[in-house]
Amino acid sequence: MSDPDLEALRSSCDRALSAHGPVRAADLLATVPPDTAVDRYGAGGVVAELEAEVVALLDKPAAVYLPSGTMAQQSALRVHAGRTLRRTVVAHPDCHLFRHEGGALERLHGLVPRPVGDRNRMLVRADLDAVAESPAALVVELPQRDLGGQLPPWDDVVEQTAWAHDVHSVAHLDGARLWEAAAGYDMTPAEVAAPFDTVYVSFYKGIGALAGCCLAGPADAVAEVREWRHRLGGTLFGLWPGAASALTCLRRRLPLMPAYLERARDLAGLLRDVPGVRVVPDPPQTPMLHLLLETTPEAFRAAARSCAEEGLWTWADAMPTGDPAVQRVELAVGDATMALSPEEVRAVVARFVGASPAR
Repeated sequence: MSDPDLEALRSSCDRALSAHGPVRAADLLATVPPDTAVDRYGAGGVVAELEAEVVALLDKPAAVYLPSGTMAQQSALRVHAGRTLRRTVVAHPDCHLFRHEGGALERLHGLVPRPVGDRNRMLVRADLDAVAESPAALVVELPQRDLGGQLPPWDDVVEQTAWAHDVHSVAHLDGARLWEAAAGYDMTPAEVAAPFDTVYVSFYKGIGALAGCCLAGPADAVAEVREWRHRLGGTLFGLWPGAASALTCLRRRLPLMPAYLERARDLAGLLRDVPGVRVVPDPPQTPMLHLLLETTPEAFRAAARSCAEEGLWTWADAMPTGDPAVQRVELAVGDATMALSPEEVRAVVARFVGASPAR
């Protein structure tokens, strides 16, 4: 449960442990150049420029900008279902579409979620042998955020997409953190996107832009997604602020992903020997990691509040685990993390478990 007193301190913090630092309107507005060419209902201007950039980055025939990933992925799956005349969507049990979208696949689109595999590990090709029906689509999330940013072996990913094509279905990539996955695989975004029919990428997560995303794939499928954007209320009169911010942050931070990954691995090396701290996965596979902290919810909130009072934002709350004395948190490495020395990060995390800050 979020602590209102802690949240009130957030705006006073001038440093942060995770991602790109405190979210401030002035910083986000600065990512929108004053000479930005505006669109009209999603056509032209910087929106078209961003879509062309995503086409080039992912080596797909077409892309469309949408205001949210929820809208993008539901639209793509609705299109795939219409084309295959099937309703089942196969994905990991912790797929965002299944867990965090209020049952929209079923209630808005008449689609049927089919969770496959164990929620505590990555989906792998062998899990798909349990699926006898031919689905509308297979959804693969790279990396798996709820598992600490883990990546399955690349050969296995290719085999999963081949399975989808063998059953005359399609493979869709939930690439909300595709930029991080590319660094983890030491591949280009286009190489990661290549086996998939359609790909969703986010701009506010790893690269820290205003909210918004793109859906890329074949021109005819993208054209249908563009129509669904309109039907779902996403074709606003002007989409240019989010698109301009995305273009700025994409160009600024995509080249930094390998450095973020290197820092994540350096941090894991310092944190793994702190008593009461476990790194998941160890070593990190992308520029993010989860930490299992041996502490109570009350002690966790007290440590977070103490850090915030000193001007350092850490976490608003922790994710519960099966053990009430163990809290789980996510550490996404970005500009703010890079501004702190690895030793400073170690000292901060040690405070949460009452360990000595010295190594």
